[in-house]
Amino acid sequence: MARDRSPIVKQSRREGYALHPKAHKILIKKSAAPGQAPGTRTRKPSLYLTQLREKQKVRRLYGLLEKQFARLMTEATRRQGLAGENLLQLLELRIDNAVYRAGFAVSRRGARQLVSHGNFLLNGKRVDIPSIRLKPGDEITVRPKSARNGYFTHISDVVGNSVQSPLSWLKADTAKLKIVVTSLPKREEAESDINEQLIVEYYSR
Repeated sequence: MARDRSPIVKQSRREGYALHPKAHKILIKKSAAPGQAPGTRTRKPSLYLTQLREKQKVRRLYGLLEKQFARLMTEATRRQGLAGENLLQLLELRIDNAVYRAGFAVSRRGARQLVSHGNFLLNGKRVDIPSIRLKPGDEITVRPKSARNGYFTHISDVVGNSVQSPLSWLKADTAKLKIVVTSLPKREEAESDINEQLIVEYYSR
């Protein structure tokens, strides 16, 4: 399974955005992009560069490769409604993102690993593909075998350390190790500091 294995902190410095909880402290100490000396004066970025960086930020935030992201953008454009909001909805509906958003992992990378290792059942069937798209009514549960390992027996500690806010489209039950998709994600519940219009403009060039 193809994935981006480059250090998440380095990616965060490149985008000027914490793509992982552990990157917050590093960005305070090292805000410059990799290879750039601290305090170096930079030119005002062009519109193209601003669009590119926003696209890269969101792509890396959700852990997609370029071809995967471009395919989602194509689908989002073909759907009714605003292409940018459609894109965010498709990203949010990935099963690895749902596991993260429900608080079963402290990062999307962590959630992706949990899914790819086959720890979850989707509507009773074992899944190991992080990009599986969910729909309202879907039920995600932890495999009985996985439920006995240390991570899931202490899932309340993981949820307690999660910064996720309750979402209207997901219902998580940590006691039963279950997540239910109750509706479609709303734009206001996605990451607030994403400018999806810049991404739409980037692909519209």
